[in-house]
Amino acid sequence: MTDSSLLDAALLRVAQGRATARIEEGRASIIVDVSGLDEPARDALEADVRAAATDVPGITSVRVALTSQRSRRIVLAVASGKGGVGKSTVSANLAIALARSGRRVGLVDADIYGPSQPRLMGVADAKPTARDKVLQPVPTPYGVPMLSMGMLVAADQAIAWRGPMAAGALTQMMDANWGPADTLVLDLPPGTGDVQLTMIQKYRPSGAVIVSTPQDLALIDARRAIDLFVKAGVPIIGLIENMAGYVCPSCGEVSDPFGTGGAEAAAAELGLPFLGRIPLDIRVRVASDAGQPPAAGNGPEGVAFMGVADKVGDWIKGQG
Repeated sequence: MTDSSLLDAALLRVAQGRATARIEEGRASIIVDVSGLDEPARDALEADVRAAATDVPGITSVRVALTSQRSRRIVLAVASGKGGVGKSTVSANLAIALARSGRRVGLVDADIYGPSQPRLMGVADAKPTARDKVLQPVPTPYGVPMLSMGMLVAADQAIAWRGPMAAGALTQMMDANWGPADTLVLDLPPGTGDVQLTMIQKYRPSGAVIVSTPQDLALIDARRAIDLFVKAGVPIIGLIENMAGYVCPSCGEVSDPFGTGGAEAAAAELGLPFLGRIPLDIRVRVASDAGQPPAAGNGPEGVAFMGVADKVGDWIKGQG
């Protein structure tokens, strides 16, 4: 029988109060608080804790779980009432633009049934690893680590999951080892279903960004998404009007196949901030399909995304 005081003393020596442990039949389960530590310091602390526990007589196996205070991390939900409004493109570019502004950003593709972030972020063939049953986010070329259901199943495999399974997948991604990330951008599925409810109940976003096209049908559904977050006490950061005008690639003339100004008018009516318009530009589509989000470059197609990110960044700064 292992004396737990021996393990406690060993952990106090190397972790200085950051670690707590439980022993069961020689198996040590240790929780380490890594709040405020960068990735090298976190890895070094984990290694020291594991080595110290292994040296304690009677310990046959060691499991280490790293945790951090969620209150230190901003969680931004990017949502829409319906599909097809470009929410994933906005999420990817918002995450990159926030990272370019100096924040440490992670991206969670919580659109369980239609994950598209691996392609958008240029890591379509990447697979995450796990350490002590905790997922390790996949690095991307844009300095934004990410996780997606699209990385966990075959690209052509249907994801026909009921609510509890989808909620479980979301939990694994949210509880991953996000390291020093101070901001998580969540690309939520369209609608107001199980994934949204799990997110609100377990992880309560710091704020929500609502994406809509200008047309009335999209705005009707966007209002439902807004209503869900408002009733749950999640602040609405603002509305984004996507596909707001088609830019002709030949002549540069702008037309409005989906109308214009609808999201801005809805924001004014609801007393919510309007974060900006994203044009329906073929350059955005081509770059996104190629895994090169416009916000990562300095071209004109990325300017609108950077403008939105500036307003979201100002909101984050206002949270203290």
